[in-house]
Amino acid sequence: MNLALWIAAGLLAAVALAGGVTKTFVPKEKLAATNGGGWTADASVGFVKTLGILEILAAVGLILPAVLDIAPVLVPVTALCWVLLMVGAMITHLRYNEAKFIVVNLLYLAVAAFVAWGRLGPEPFGG
Repeated sequence: MNLALWIAAGLLAAVALAGGVTKTFVPKEKLAATNGGGWTADASVGFVKTLGILEILAAVGLILPAVLDIAPVLVPVTALCWVLLMVGAMITHLRYNEAKFIVVNLLYLAVAAFVAWGRLGPEPFGG
């Protein structure tokens, strides 16, 4: 179970890092032109970049606290925050009639919920 939780957290961190770097460093206009980025046309540059920074922080929060053994409880807390972020993403994609992205967000939500459940319940760090 511990290995499965590490793999899930690692995959989720990779997704968060990729999304965060994209939202932070790719111009908003270029994001809006991509498939699934239509919502960025209606969002401010600051909002998009803030989401990107939050995703980068999520990538860090899913891995480093456990690796460094400094406040490892931040791993499941970060996973729960990711769940909330994915709920917001699903609502946004629903508003823009982007059903296939809702399914992807639901998958990410399920992985994050698994990490949160596993690290708060059966496989806590140091337990």
